[in-house]
Amino acid sequence: MPSFTVETDREIQCIDITDRVTEALPDDHDGVTTVASRHTTAAVAINEAEPRLLGDVEAFLRENVADEGWDHDALDGNADGHLRALLVGPSEQVPVADGSPDLGTWQSVLLVECDGPRSRTVTVRW
Repeated sequence: MPSFTVETDREIQCIDITDRVTEALPDDHDGVTTVASRHTTAAVAINEAEPRLLGDVEAFLRENVADEGWDHDALDGNADGHLRALLVGPSEQVPVADGSPDLGTWQSVLLVECDGPRSRTVTVRW
């Protein structure tokens, strides 16, 4: 199963991984592929990769999930990262045509970091 690593540098961060997903696909693949985070505090989404929107997504996740006050924090202090990733989800189904993601004009595949900075593994499976 192809996979790749993404290095994040902020606690909450959206990174366009569309090119990396494309590189992981076989040239002749047609159908659907699953792009998944191998982590409980990172997520995958399909949306526009416009920098201001990515900043808005980061702000939305930060403002709508409190940093503190969760029971899980007694264990390792990152309940907020788990909850943010839960809102976005661990994977996306991506249509593929001729070995490339068959996305809409403004769509990109995004890794959403919710507990960084970290090294994240993303899998691509068809």
